[in-house]
Amino acid sequence: MPHDSALNRELHGEAADWSVTDHLLAAAVDHLAAANWMFASVNSEEGDQPEPPAPVPRPSHDEEAAAVQEDEPAPETEKAAPSNVQLARFFG
Repeated sequence: MPHDSALNRELHGEAADWSVTDHLLAAAVDHLAAANWMFASVNSEEGDQPEPPAPVPRPSHDEEAAAVQEDEPAPETEKAAPSNVQLARFFG
């Protein structure tokens, strides 16, 4: 099915209208905004720092799910240290 078909649009909503090019363009805009923000932050006074830029909204980004995830504390997982064999295998 073509990406702009009625079925695809029904299943995926607005995300069906976004091509790879659109996602890459949004990423480029986000990176340019971040670079401009960094430049302004470095060249401004201590108390006059600009707010960080908001990313371009994407159709695959669910704001409600992100808000729920921000409210919930991240589960603390304790990772075991790698064994000597794993370290030797990793570093060759």
